[in-house]
Amino acid sequence: MPVTLTVQTTPNAPRSEIVGWLGDRLKVKVKAPAVEGKANAELVRFLAEHFGIRPNAVTLLRGDTARLKTVRLEGVEQADVRRLCPA
Repeated sequence: MPVTLTVQTTPNAPRSEIVGWLGDRLKVKVKAPAVEGKANAELVRFLAEHFGIRPNAVTLLRGDTARLKTVRLEGVEQADVRRLCPA
């Protein structure tokens, strides 16, 4: 069963990292700039690496040009998301 997350992103960070939860949103900093889809590509790569899944198992459903994005993760359980992300 895929997990759908709302992710608040901050581009141009010194490194990609998960900051924590902001209500029901996962706050993530990405090191790539928000130019020509680079930040989105880095977000997909980083989330795949963090959750131990393939990059093609991470789908950006909404928010291509916004900081607030909806992401689907396949091969990850909801309990794993909470366990692998700091509070």
